[in-house]
Amino acid sequence: MRISTNTIYDSNVTALGQQQTRLFQTQQQVSTGRRMQTAADDPVAAARAISVNQADSMNTQYTANRTALRHTLSLAESNLQSVTSLLQDVQVTAVNAGNGALSSIDRQTIATDLSGKLQELVGLANGTDGAGNYLFSGFQSGTKPFVDVAGVTSYNGDDGQRLIQANASRQIASSNSGADVFMRVKNGNGTFVTQPAAANTGTGIISIGSVSDTALLTGNNYSVAFTVVPGVAGAPNVTTYTVNNTSTVPATVVSAGNPYVSGQAISFAGMQFDIQGAPANGDTFTVTPSTNESIFKTISDLIATLNAPVATSANGGTTSLTNNLSRGLNNLNNALNNILSTRSSLGLRLQEADALQTAGDDLGLQFKQTLSQLQDVDYNKALSDIAQQNMSLQAAQKSFAAVSSLSLFSYI
Repeated sequence: MRISTNTIYDSNVTALGQQQTRLFQTQQQVSTGRRMQTAADDPVAAARAISVNQADSMNTQYTANRTALRHTLSLAESNLQSVTSLLQDVQVTAVNAGNGALSSIDRQTIATDLSGKLQELVGLANGTDGAGNYLFSGFQSGTKPFVDVAGVTSYNGDDGQRLIQANASRQIASSNSGADVFMRVKNGNGTFVTQPAAANTGTGIISIGSVSDTALLTGNNYSVAFTVVPGVAGAPNVTTYTVNNTSTVPATVVSAGNPYVSGQAISFAGMQFDIQGAPANGDTFTVTPSTNESIFKTISDLIATLNAPVATSANGGTTSLTNNLSRGLNNLNNALNNILSTRSSLGLRLQEADALQTAGDDLGLQFKQTLSQLQDVDYNKALSDIAQQNMSLQAAQKSFAAVSSLSLFSYI
């Protein structure tokens, strides 16, 4: 078979062009570090790289979300750590205020100190994340949550918790409602509240009590009224008490004529407590269901107690002060437990965010390794290919030069 001169010429030119193209592509791979210059170089790997790139971008966004989450949670935890220290200081101050040797002026000085701590507490409750978002305002991140007007602190936020997408399947709350943290603290023992009447004149001091049988709890209001009958001919006085259910109209007698012994348990309707001291005739004590009491009110009540003059009576004027301080200390303890519970929740969320961040970092590394395998050039192979392709091109050029020097090409 005869091959025309033009065919030989065109074939050699085409071969040279192909060799040069392959050499140029390999040189581009080495200079850019990328194995694929276009999707046509490896369509399957290119499609896979797009998918991995998208997943890596999402993981990068989740990483930024988690960083913001950890920042906010850390600030909130630090803020509540300061609240914890403040409440512990208030507890110590309230205990010291019960010292019988203190004068009214001394207690008023302590009340002034507590007023300063109350304002500090309001400031901590209005803490921000540094970007103007309030930590404890719920969804209302731009609204100042706590406002003190005439000594009464109110909450202006809502009950929401701002959620941050920590990964593809997990949202974590970055905030807490200030109402749950500072306002909704159960008073008393969490089930019921025991309290002396303001008009009491005896020395009876009531305990916070406890639940003896949850099945018998009614949620009603009760009063314990004392009757003192003077002894005859030198005999001691006889003190009895009557328990009334004051939720009914008229009040219903639960039990009557019970002999009173200081410190002995008084039990009814699944509740149990004791009264120590000597209640006077007509003294009453109330037992009501626990309600929410803000930390601010608890401290405000303590301030009012310390500012009030101690009344004098034949049975001792410090009984009311002791009862009020005891109630305040108990509610402070409840508030502190609520803060510690919130801090525990924040700590668990921080721990989870840290774990997700570690997993996200590992996932990001895997994505980058996969992309590198799909896209990056193997320099050893590429450099070897360049040497081989360059040698092939030179050989083709020499071959073409030799063929083109034949006499027939001189006439083309």
